[in-house]
Amino acid sequence: MRKFNLKGKAAARMIETSQEVSPVCTESATKECPVPGFSVESRTDVGRVRKSNQDALILGCGVAGVADGMGGHNGGEIASGETRDGILQEIRGKKPDRNLLEETIKKVNLQVWEKQEHDATLTGMGTTLTLLWPAEHEMIIAQVGDSRAYLIRDGEMRQVTEDHSLVGDMVRRGVLTEEQAACHPMRNYITRAVGTDDTVEVDLFSEPRKKGDRWLICSDGLYGQMTREKLQELALTENAAEAADLMLQNALDNGGKDNISLILLTDETENVLSGEQDTGEAVPAEDNGEARE
Repeated sequence: MRKFNLKGKAAARMIETSQEVSPVCTESATKECPVPGFSVESRTDVGRVRKSNQDALILGCGVAGVADGMGGHNGGEIASGETRDGILQEIRGKKPDRNLLEETIKKVNLQVWEKQEHDATLTGMGTTLTLLWPAEHEMIIAQVGDSRAYLIRDGEMRQVTEDHSLVGDMVRRGVLTEEQAACHPMRNYITRAVGTDDTVEVDLFSEPRKKGDRWLICSDGLYGQMTREKLQELALTENAAEAADLMLQNALDNGGKDNISLILLTDETENVLSGEQDTGEAVPAEDNGEARE
């Protein structure tokens, strides 16, 4: 289903563009700069309805994430691809840091914004962004839009990010239940995106790392095609590769109405918390004091 943005100059023009995104630190470079200490399974699929895949997997240089593009025939693909490439280029060779991550996303946001400002065929393009950057003892999470990051720990799955969407805001205010939000006609209207304005507000979280943790990062084309219970059941499949395959296939079997992207990360590092320690909930970064929209 098409994604809409409610902020900034977001009236997308359905005009074709022949521009291509130049890959930076993508498929081949990923082998040179993986996510240290984690095993990784990633999947992306155009789905059964859309003609192109506007999702971009961000994987390499120590980070993992999903960007779900929107805007025009190729605009969404360009927005997500430019965001992926810009982030990987900016953080290459740098150590995980929350302030640096926020600065990087804001810089890339401006680059995507300026690209559409100078090309009328790209007006309205933008992308969601959910990005994980593991530090030595904590996972740093950045969030813009309605792609998601889930933490699977000790047999339970918890959504760590919050959706920047119309229905997400309504759920937080108690106007809708999660079940009602899942089928609401305006569930694809997002309230924040990368590239739709010259500035962007980024949610930043940190979560203590624990050996054996499994992280699921995905676009709404995955979680929107199944119940939370089903998603958890599949995500808990012991073999991570099988879990990724099962989640993708289930989304396709349920209609595949949008592009589908997911990354599964399993923490295999020895020098993180043992299974006997309780790490609690994710906490916002101290320097992220802006009011939520």
